[in-house]
Amino acid sequence: MEKEQAKFRILMFPYLSYSHVYPYFELAKRLSNRNFHIYFCSSAINLETIKKTMQKQSPTDSSIELVELNVPSLPQLPPDLHTTKNVPPNLTSALLQAFQMSRSSFCEIFNDLKPDLVIYDYFEPWVPKLASSLGVPSVYFSTVGAATFSYFHHLFTHGSVSAFPFKEIYLLEHEKNDVKARIEVEIEDADQDFADGMLRLSSEIVLIKGSKGFDEKHIDHLSVLCQKRIVPVGLLVHDSEGNEENSDILRWLSEKERFSTLFICFGSEYFLSKGQIQEIAKGLELCDVNFIWVVKFSVEDELVTLEEALPQGFLERVKGRGMVVNGWAPQAKILSNPSTGAFASHCGWSSVTESLYYSVPIIAMPIRYDQPINARLVVDAGIGVEVVKGQDSLFTGEELSKSISKIFMERTGEDIRSKTRKLSQKIKEEEEQELGEVAEQIMKLCLKNKKQELA
Repeated sequence: MEKEQAKFRILMFPYLSYSHVYPYFELAKRLSNRNFHIYFCSSAINLETIKKTMQKQSPTDSSIELVELNVPSLPQLPPDLHTTKNVPPNLTSALLQAFQMSRSSFCEIFNDLKPDLVIYDYFEPWVPKLASSLGVPSVYFSTVGAATFSYFHHLFTHGSVSAFPFKEIYLLEHEKNDVKARIEVEIEDADQDFADGMLRLSSEIVLIKGSKGFDEKHIDHLSVLCQKRIVPVGLLVHDSEGNEENSDILRWLSEKERFSTLFICFGSEYFLSKGQIQEIAKGLELCDVNFIWVVKFSVEDELVTLEEALPQGFLERVKGRGMVVNGWAPQAKILSNPSTGAFASHCGWSSVTESLYYSVPIIAMPIRYDQPINARLVVDAGIGVEVVKGQDSLFTGEELSKSISKIFMERTGEDIRSKTRKLSQKIKEEEEQELGEVAEQIMKLCLKNKKQELA
């Protein structure tokens, strides 16, 4: 009987953002099924959530070990805020600062585990430099889509996007300002290269969340720009909600007709102003469509009630056809429900890929960062429409209503639904092949390093 091949040990180190942690964890699960042993490193608060997910999904899996990163507790940043899910917007910079200060903890973890390969995230150029100094290969895994990186890398390389080959991808002036206004915290060991050198430092390949079936041309263009092989890992859709089949939300939704209900959610890390909440409510009243609307309040506004944030009498007027949820809803289960007909989303990359995976058309309402580019990608792919903003760069109820009508009332919606369904099917058919390619490329790097050690 042949001896089982020893597993290569992979250390995965995502940033503390929820939108990074879960794609990394999904990739960890898939790699653990392909003869890799995964060490998953993050803050205690993030690991608590991951641990609960593991207990629900695979309680006996020993191929993934959770490793706690010691993140310093700054006076304004106790341990329960060591995740972007909990931290208020005014402390985002403090969280990144604390993360940079955890470098010594990670170095100790690295030296103790002696991994065969490291998969690292944004804000961490010191990780591949540490790995390189010890002769260990490291691979950058981007949770941001290829279209975004392709657009900004082209801008960095050429100083302009006038020659960017995909004219359907663009940013308006106020969107460019939103990108420039990102938090200014010194990133340790950052290079003057694009993205602080994150792509250049990656060993031979770069992993990216996405699928060639969806954004192949942007993957190819990015590969040319950074002179690295870009390997898509698939959409990495996860269902971290557990067994919520008997929840009031899903019971209510299942009583609605097929494709009759709009789901509205702006992710776990963005909070609408009261003015934007009022405009969305106006848009929902202007059209006769069922809806589930998730409204989140920041820590500063946690004492605000739904009744105070919404127009007076709104909940009573939409009773029966609308459900407004304060804080949280099982997004994956809502999107996979046959009654859901569209997703009004801020177009964070995880939300876009999840909606596409479940064949749900998108009503794009991008706010900042990569979201406008994702929204234009959605429109270009024919899987959604974008809500036009007003002169003050804010959404209006009237324009939201028009977009809802396009999906639910007009022939346009049928065409978009058909394209979304076909694209989703194509991506699912390619999923195993793409994951196989990821595993093969990582295995090659590990084997190459072993040969060099023995030489």
